[in-house]
Amino acid sequence: MPTWKLTLEYDGTRYRGWQAQANTERTVQGVLLRAAREVVGADAVAGGAGRTDAGVHALAQVAHLKARSSLPPVEIRHGLNDALPHDVNVLSVEPAAPAFHARHDALSRTYLYRISRRRTAFDKRYVWWVRDRLDFSAMEKAARHFRGRHDFFSFCENPEGQQSTIVVVEGSEVAERGHEIHFRVEASHFLWKMVRRLAGTLVEVGRGTRTIAEVSKLLAEKSPEPARWTAPPSGLFLEKVRY
Repeated sequence: MPTWKLTLEYDGTRYRGWQAQANTERTVQGVLLRAAREVVGADAVAGGAGRTDAGVHALAQVAHLKARSSLPPVEIRHGLNDALPHDVNVLSVEPAAPAFHARHDALSRTYLYRISRRRTAFDKRYVWWVRDRLDFSAMEKAARHFRGRHDFFSFCENPEGQQSTIVVVEGSEVAERGHEIHFRVEASHFLWKMVRRLAGTLVEVGRGTRTIAEVSKLLAEKSPEPARWTAPPSGLFLEKVRY
């Protein structure tokens, strides 16, 4: 069956996440499938590289699309964008090998979390506004501790339901961008709510309520504390998928 690699951007504010669900039509995968079946046929199937949660955005989500259609990629892209709602946009459509699978073939995903240090009139839906003064240097040092192979049990929702809570984090850093602090993290995969809890932990370090030594301890022991620091979904973006 012909297969295409899609790259999409979306504002996740209105959606219950990426994954199609039986109890709601408001998922990104759901609206993509409805659009695809209008454009390339009723047998269309699609899957994504990252299962973003409710309210989480994407700058470059990757999906595979399979259907018995001979339409050229440019017509598929135009057709999908005509059929999709305003907050989901297909950036590119490329032919792919029949066996291409957006999730299974991905080598890593990179997430970006945006923290605003001031009130903003325009970006409220895309940042977490933290009113407290944040120690950027302390956050920068703490972020480095997430790199490497660790058990992220304490940073995962429902860890008992995971096959494993071990994750190899390839990159973890914070950067200042004007009034914002950007936390960027790359790994082969992520656990449920892991990035939001890492971001929340960094904010606690920035506030001075937690130390870098305590961050290291959280990676070595099981603790319920990071669940209380879960950052809101508004600031989180799936930024890149590497193949």
